[in-house]
Amino acid sequence: MKVFNTLSRQKEEFVPLEPLKVKMYVCGPTVYNYIHIGNARPMIVFDTVRRYFEYKGYEVNFVSNFTDVDDKIIKKAIEEGVDADTISKRYIEECKKDMEAMNVKPATKNPLATEEICGMLDMIKDLIASGHAYQATDGTVYFRTKSFDGYGKLSHKNLEDLQSGYREIKVTGESEKEESSDFVLWKPKKEGEPFWESPWSEGRPGWHIECSVMSKKYLGDQIDIHAGGEDLIFPHHENEIAQSEAANGKEFARYWMHNAFLNIDNKKMSKSVGNFFTVRDISEKYDLQVLRFFMLSSHYRSPLNFSEELMESSKNGLDRILTAVDKLKDLEAGAKTVALSEQEDKKFAMELAAKYEAAMDDDFNTADAISAIFELVKLSNSTTDGNSSKEYVSFLKETIDKFCGVLGIITEKREEILAQEIEAMIEGRQQARKDKNFALADEIRGKLLDQGIVLEDTREGVKWKRI
Repeated sequence: MKVFNTLSRQKEEFVPLEPLKVKMYVCGPTVYNYIHIGNARPMIVFDTVRRYFEYKGYEVNFVSNFTDVDDKIIKKAIEEGVDADTISKRYIEECKKDMEAMNVKPATKNPLATEEICGMLDMIKDLIASGHAYQATDGTVYFRTKSFDGYGKLSHKNLEDLQSGYREIKVTGESEKEESSDFVLWKPKKEGEPFWESPWSEGRPGWHIECSVMSKKYLGDQIDIHAGGEDLIFPHHENEIAQSEAANGKEFARYWMHNAFLNIDNKKMSKSVGNFFTVRDISEKYDLQVLRFFMLSSHYRSPLNFSEELMESSKNGLDRILTAVDKLKDLEAGAKTVALSEQEDKKFAMELAAKYEAAMDDDFNTADAISAIFELVKLSNSTTDGNSSKEYVSFLKETIDKFCGVLGIITEKREEILAQEIEAMIEGRQQARKDKNFALADEIRGKLLDQGIVLEDTREGVKWKRI
């Protein structure tokens, strides 16, 4: 199995630290709002990577964190007049709902940054003691980048070139940095912010130290794969390498995997441009299996363009597969157990199955893997009928179902109710209530609930959401 390693910028044969075991850490979202479709891409991609490892017989310890203390969370909490913990807990739960709807498997562990502060304090103390970190007079602690010889090896940036171009949150005491590329491990609190006690100041950890500590606690000093979006390569993952390897004295991750960006109609997603979509927004128009299928229709390292036309194409493509599986289920139920008469057809199907595995073995090329599934569907549609043998029909059904399962695609066809149908039913319910036909109104609400639609009566009118 070949994996493209960002560290070496080439495909490498995957060799685990322990036979048939994979230790994998994926950076999770900062929970201050509903996740957007940019967040969804790494969730879907690396869930699929995990599934394929499991398909190949590996035991995968899959850890993905929630960043539950951050400037954006604090800002949202101030806006709503609640504490930061209320915001983070609310959106962790909403995130988990969206992940379940996208058929993303629960992680082995979803650590929270706020629950791992003690480990962060210990690592920072070790880095100070070894000369890799230092304290400013205001209680800020910085990592000394010049103390780590390998700084820049992941992003392939030169340390000297970074001195004037480093991107990080501005904090009080930055003028006390030894070098402009030094980054924050601990920062003192500001008025109204959540804080923890430390030997340096009342404050909170820097973003980068959080993932290093959570990875160390739940996976060990060294892991097989560290993954995330390509926007995390620098500075986040670069800084993780520096502090982890300086603290632990060994290579942090053997393989670094990064998915490419997602654009909207060939433009960068932005609230100011008006092309910003949450996963919840998409769920109002499409089953999120369509979103998952769309995300996997391109190689994870290729930039992906999101548009309504491409989503419709993905919906139609997915429907072709589900319809084929439905047909095979019907044929299987009535097929006779007779000698296999489709030897050549089954041989070709087995070749397509090998083509699927070859695509996935080649750096998880889901685009080519889906092409192999479509070829199996085409073969199925052209070679099966009421006279087909049960063995052949079952082989095709089980193969397509198995390969879709590796991609996290559910092959059981679900009747999806569209937004316009929902609105029409809500309008009918409102009319029933005006007519004081409350039994009919309740019946309509019940029908919507049966199809996964929850209604909420508000001052602004009736709102609905999928569950």
